[in-house]
Amino acid sequence: MKLKVKLVRGLAGKKKFQKEAIRSLGLRKINDERILEDNPMVRGNIEKVKHLIQVEEVK
Repeated sequence: MKLKVKLVRGLAGKKKFQKEAIRSLGLRKINDERILEDNPMVRGNIEKVKHLIQVEEVK
């Protein structure tokens, strides 16, 4: 299964670990979307920044 991740909130004033998690997901700007494999590394980064992103499952 794959996950579609979209950055919906900006990174201004966020902590360094949150910015690094967003970058590791491949997101740069608001409204950037990426389709990623569902694995523990991706899930961990999503958990760190779940308040900044939108996630949906893709078949």
